[in-house]
Amino acid sequence: MGPVLAGVLQLLALTAALALAHRPLGDHMARVYSSDRHWRVEKWIYKAIGADPGAQMRWPAYLRGVLAFSAAGVLFLYLLQRLQGVLPGSLGFSAIDPDQAFNTAASFVSNTNWQSYYGEQAMGHVVQTAGLAVQNFVSAAVGMAVAVALVRGFARSRSGELGNFWADMVRGVTRILLPIAAVAAIVLVACGVIQNFSGIHEVGQFVGGAQQWNGGAVASQEAIKELGTNGGGYFNANSAHPFENPSPFSNLFEIFLILVIPFSLTRTFGRMVGSPRQGYAILGTMATIWLGFTALMMWTEFAHLGPAFDLAGGAMEGKEVRLGVGASSIWAVATTLTSTGAVNSAHSSFTGFGGGIELLGMQLGEIAPGGVGSGLYGMLIMAVIAVFVAGLMVGRTPEYLGKKIGTREIKLAACYILVTPALVLVLTAAAMALPTPGHSMTNSGAHGFSEILYAYSSGANNNGSAFAGLNADTQWFNTTIGLAMLLGRFLPMVFVLALAGSLAGQRPIPATSGTLRTEKPLFTGLLVGTILIITGLTYFPALALGPLAEGLAA
Repeated sequence: MGPVLAGVLQLLALTAALALAHRPLGDHMARVYSSDRHWRVEKWIYKAIGADPGAQMRWPAYLRGVLAFSAAGVLFLYLLQRLQGVLPGSLGFSAIDPDQAFNTAASFVSNTNWQSYYGEQAMGHVVQTAGLAVQNFVSAAVGMAVAVALVRGFARSRSGELGNFWADMVRGVTRILLPIAAVAAIVLVACGVIQNFSGIHEVGQFVGGAQQWNGGAVASQEAIKELGTNGGGYFNANSAHPFENPSPFSNLFEIFLILVIPFSLTRTFGRMVGSPRQGYAILGTMATIWLGFTALMMWTEFAHLGPAFDLAGGAMEGKEVRLGVGASSIWAVATTLTSTGAVNSAHSSFTGFGGGIELLGMQLGEIAPGGVGSGLYGMLIMAVIAVFVAGLMVGRTPEYLGKKIGTREIKLAACYILVTPALVLVLTAAAMALPTPGHSMTNSGAHGFSEILYAYSSGANNNGSAFAGLNADTQWFNTTIGLAMLLGRFLPMVFVLALAGSLAGQRPIPATSGTLRTEKPLFTGLLVGTILIITGLTYFPALALGPLAEGLAA
């Protein structure tokens, strides 16, 4: 079997698995977020944190819950890292430096999981399990809660109430993430992923010294790392490391975990607004972009540009031989079109156009299918923009799901789509203009520029992957990327929840003959076009200086 055929068959198998899981998982999540009953363990949690799960919240109260919980998470994780040297199970590692501790705390709480450190050389078992793994669960649950709040904004009328943040967050962990992650961890252990609390072992003598490896609860963290679209790994090589991703089957299974909740949330959306066909329209938009990007990535990485590429079966530099070009291409698109950031290959070693596809995937806003929760609410914001554009073209007031898109709604949506580009472009320009940040670039020219553009695109869009050539463990990058991650995560949530509150306070408008049919393929095409045009106009000059210039010069 040739490498191209193997890649295509893996993509078909992945698509089939996602299709099989879409309806049952989406319906389950709709029941979870619509239920009035609380499990006993959930009642214990509410009592411990002093929350009333039955109290309905308007958008300011919901936002305060999101920000307060996340701020407490940043503080706890920062202190845990700073105290690592005196904690048991630290494997002899010292406390993390203040700037790196801030960066890591911001990273994991914002569901970014950017890592400016070598995991196997910096973090002990306590920080990994009690700190990083816990944030993998709760940061994902926060994103899902915000998405559900926006869905309720469309579904409810004349109330302004969006549900209860504490109930939504806790249920997301106990009823969705924990059960699936537990099963996934068992599957990964069966595939050969390690799961232990062993210390550091010397595994042999090599030129230049001994090789040392430490163990860890890798399978359990790997499961939620992918399922919650988090991305931070135990090892610096991340999911290219055989302890995290030993075989082609484990690789395909981990890609499935990355995509299954974001794609299935479209079914949840359709069920909660009372129109599954609306969910299918959003799913069709996400799937079109995902499949298009995957096909384009596989084409550019398989393109034979000379004898070396012919012999290797494609651009094999930076890719694991046990996985190959096809599996690496599918993973690269999945991880950059979501907020995962886990990698099974060196993104910096992809072709110039391949690196551009990775960059563009993040710059779309990671909405196809995007992160858990963040992908759905990002796509719904784009749907609001598309409806507004369609209304301008036909000369009538735009409506979406029976709600009028007026001045307030479009201003909030516009603010949402402007936040991350502003962070990415301003910080990239500052890093290129100042003398010190440029010293972190391994490469010069277009590829060196792409390293910095990629870093800030990854941070502000809460992705977490990196072009490996950039040394980001400096005070400048730890601080600025940390701020980009926090602002890129929580500022958009302000606009999402404000929009949800505005929509929930409206009275539904009955559909007429002039109402745009947003469940039809025509709207799906309009939405895809709107997304690509907005992103292209925003980022094309920066992409032209980096990956496009590199690709055209090859």
